[in-house]
Formats: sequence, C-alpha cells, structure tokens
Amino acid sequence: MKQIWFYIKRLQAFAGKWFYINLLGMIVIGFLEGIGIYLIIPMLSLIGIFNLNMGSVPLISWMLEALNGLPTKLNLPVILAIYTVLLVGQALLQRNQTIMNVKIQQGFIRYLRTDTYQSLLQANWMFFLKKRKTDFNHVLTSELARVSQGTSLTLKLATSLIFTVVQIIFAFWISVELTAVVLLSGLILAVVSRKFIRNAKRLGDRTTELSQSYFIGITDHFNGIKDIKSNRLEQSHLTWFRNLCSQMEQNLNRFTRLQSNTQFFYRTASALLVVMFVYLSFEVLHVQAGQLMLIVIIFSRLWPRFTDIQSSAEQIVSTISAFKSLIELQQDCEEFKEQYSLDIQSNVQPIHMKQGLECRNLYFRYDSKHSSYALQHINVHIPINSMTAIVGKSGAGKSTLIDILMGLVQPEQGEVLVDGAKLEGDKILSLRQSVSYVAQDPFLFNSSIRENLMLVEPGASEEQLWEALKFSASDEFVRNLPMGLDTILGDRGIRISGGERQRIVLARAILRKPSILVLDEATSALDTENEMKIQLTLDRLKHNMTIIVIAHRLSTIRNADQVVVLEKGEIIQKGGYQQLSRESKGTFSQLLSYQAEAKA
Repeated sequence: MKQIWFYIKRLQAFAGKWFYINLLGMIVIGFLEGIGIYLIIPMLSLIGIFNLNMGSVPLISWMLEALNGLPTKLNLPVILAIYTVLLVGQALLQRNQTIMNVKIQQGFIRYLRTDTYQSLLQANWMFFLKKRKTDFNHVLTSELARVSQGTSLTLKLATSLIFTVVQIIFAFWISVELTAVVLLSGLILAVVSRKFIRNAKRLGDRTTELSQSYFIGITDHFNGIKDIKSNRLEQSHLTWFRNLCSQMEQNLNRFTRLQSNTQFFYRTASALLVVMFVYLSFEVLHVQAGQLMLIVIIFSRLWPRFTDIQSSAEQIVSTISAFKSLIELQQDCEEFKEQYSLDIQSNVQPIHMKQGLECRNLYFRYDSKHSSYALQHINVHIPINSMTAIVGKSGAGKSTLIDILMGLVQPEQGEVLVDGAKLEGDKILSLRQSVSYVAQDPFLFNSSIRENLMLVEPGASEEQLWEALKFSASDEFVRNLPMGLDTILGDRGIRISGGERQRIVLARAILRKPSILVLDEATSALDTENEMKIQLTLDRLKHNMTIIVIAHRLSTIRNADQVVVLEKGEIIQKGGYQQLSRESKGTFSQLLSYQAEAKA
C-alpha cells in the first residue's frame, strides 16, 4: 500500500486546501446523515408505531421535551420539516462534494499524465535505447487509467470510512455494549477477509502483466503488418491473440468471483449477526425497545458500508501494480534525466560554429559494467561548411558516433569539442538547436505534407515550403499529388513510397535552415535519378552548412571532403574519397569493390 500512499500525498500536495475542504465536507455529510437516521425514532414514536421511553435514548429525549411546548398537532410536522431540511442539506452537500471529488481526481490524473509525459521527454537518449517504447504507451494509457480508478476508489474509501466513524460515534452514544458487540463482529470479519485482499492483489499483478503483453503484442503486430500478410502469418498471430484474450477474460472472471464471494461472505455473516444481536439485546443485555430500534436502523445503514469498504479495499490493492509501474517509470526517467529543463528551450540560441566539431580520444559503451566498447580511441575533426562521410560495415559504430556528435549520449572517456570548447551543459541543447537529423527510417506523422513540414518551422511561408521541397527533389511529385501540400500521408507516411518519404523528411530538415545537417542513410531508398539530384543538393548546401553523412551506398559521398572509415568501433581510415579509394588494401577500397560487384 506504500505506492498508493505515495500518490495520496502527491494528491494532497496537488489539491492543496481543496483536499482538506473536501475532507471536511465528507465529515459534515456523515454527521448530517447520522442525525437524519437519529430522527427516525421520534417520528415513529409520534406516529404511534411504538411508545418510546424518552429517557432511554440520549438527545431524542431532549428533542421530544422541546416539542412539548408546541401544540400536539405540530410535533410531527416539525420533526418531518427538520428531517427534510437535514436530508436536503445533506443531498446538496453530497452533490457539491461529488463534483469536487471528480474535479480533484481528474485534475490530479491530468497532472500525472502531463508530468509523466514531460519526464519521458526530458529523459536522455540512453533511456530510450534501454527501454521498450510500448512500455511507455502502456503506462500512459492502461496503467494510468488504473491509477485513476485507484485514486477514485481511495477517495470513495475515505468517504465510507468517515461516514462509518460518525455513525459508530452515534451508536456508542446510544449503547456502548451493543455497539461493542457489532464492532467486535466486524473486526473478526475483517481479519478473516484478509485472504480476499491478498488474492485481489495477486489478480491485480496478473492484470498488469496481461495488459502489458496485450499492448506490446498488438503494437508490434501492426507495426509489422506488412510482414505478417506477406508471409501468411495471420493465423499464428490470431491464435496468440485469442489465447491472450482468453487469459484476460479468465483473470477478470476470477476477480469478479472473488468479489462475489466477499459479498456472499459478508451478507451471510450479517444475517447471523442480526440473529445474535437481537438475542443478546433482549435476553442478555435487556435493551429497551427504543435503543434497540435505533441501533438496528443505524447498523442497517452502516453494515453495507463495511461491505463497500471491503470491496473498495480489494479493488484498490488490485491497482497497486499500476501505481508501482508508474512510480518505477518516473524513477527511471529521473535517473536518466537530461541536464536541461524543457522550459528553457525557447530561450536557447543555436551555436554558430567557426571552426568545427572534434572528437578527442573518445570511448563509449552502452553498459559500463559488462559490454565491450562500441567506440574506442576516436579522434576526428569535422570542419565547418564541409561534408564528412562516415562509412563502415554494419555494427561498426557509425550511428553511435553520430549520437555522440549530436549530444544525445555522452562518452565514457574523452570529450567532444565545439570550436575547441568542451560540449557540456547548456551547449548540448544549443548544439541540438543547430542540428537537423534525417534518419534511415524516415518518420512522418499521419497528417498532411504541409503539417509535417511546418512542425519544424510553424511560420514558414508557402514559398519557403516549396523551396525546401525543391532542394530535396520532391517538389515535382508533390505537385502531382491530388491535394498537393495538403495530401494526407497516412500512418508513418505509408501512402507514399519509401524514397518519397525520405525526400519529404529531407525537405523538413532543410526547411529548418540548420548549421549542421546529419543524414543517417537518408538516401538509401532513392532511385539513381533522385540520388543524383540529392547529391547536387548536398554539393550546394555544404558551402553553407556542415554536413555529416552515414552511407552504405558509397556513390552518395563521391564529393565528400572527408571520409571516416569505422571498423569494430575504431577509425581505421580517414581521408578524401579519391585518396582512400586508391588504397587498394584498405577497407574503403574493399567496400567500393563489393558494391561494384553487387551492381554488376
């Protein structure tokens, strides 16, 4: 329960004074309901259902004595009027308190959502390399919904507890002995029903596990839907889905069965308690009719609250795993939090390099305790307004070097220098403000071409959009689309080809007018004609910006000013394209010959 208590304290901090006003409202509502129940006895007495000994019940005797000063005909109307005012007042307070409860709860969940999302955005790149993105989606949807349910149930439980305490106080005032008997019975039931709570927690943990599997599975399946359909894997995936849905159904049925057993247990116990209660009242304690009647009325309203408390407790403990998942995610985000705050981004100015980037004796590995170095002994200088190509076999460390140059990850040893100054602190954010990055797997949102481009430059004019498209050799095919710039691209840009997606993403990068353009295999899906167009574009751009290219297709980098060849995390060759191609025994020359043979 410590996870829930942690969030209750956060709820208290979030709601401030309204948390205590809400709590006070619960107490007042419980008190008014208790008074309303208390007035039932004098009403029944005045109606003549039974004769009440005025001295037998506290407070009621004083009330009836006060009524003696009134005409007999007014006694019942006055009691009924007081009863009506109390119930209407309680109903009005209940209405306001319910609305306030929902406002506090929904405001708190909104706060948790935005706080968790912001924590994710502020986590560094290493965090995302180590975690599954589907886990983030699962926590932000399914688990946060369960946290919302747990928060609501906790507030409901607090209301029931306060009402119960108020009613118990009234009951003790009427008869200490009878109230003690009932409370002792309730305590015994609570101890016996602890096993229900433990089972509810176990089922709640299973709910989180199944929900996570469900979310991860369907996300992966639809991300790979083309592979599923092309390889005729529909049946195997459908079988997996059916089995998982069956497990989720069984788990929910078990929880429902658990709660039904609890309800049955409490109702059976209450029937036995009533029998024992009446027998003890008359035969052992010799309780008078008025007191017994009032106690029965109070506990007939109070006993269902015991059942509600048990039911709420079972549901709350079933959500503990969701609270735990949220806490763990936020703790992980805090551990990997970047040095800067998102609030300062609007004030960050881009770096205007005068000399260039440099890696000096750089070492990096993804796990400092176990894994081997992904990069080691890296020394390279990248001059401004030039094109530097990074090549090598798969797994050589090319993308890792790019991540370090962009400030996404920090080296374990060595340093990255910008114009001779170490890249650290606020300079990392300034560097990223200067970089446009085009990935090998181009990502486009399910919106129009115009909206995708204007993400990086919201104030861009129509002319600027077409200029960027022209630079990326994509203006012609965009003009031929049915809706032009307003054509919807579909999920991840699926409605256009891979080469067209790459060109749109490249246009988006150019539109930002960066001082550093990073292309990670950004021309891999282009045909020969469009590859030539992009080469000409890069030749024009490199005189105005620093271009860093990762390339497997070496024809793309013929005009590179510098080629860096990586193998097993080390730089084994460095120089101009023509220079390295003449070194017949070098790795770069071998890569060229492999590609020439593949084309032949």
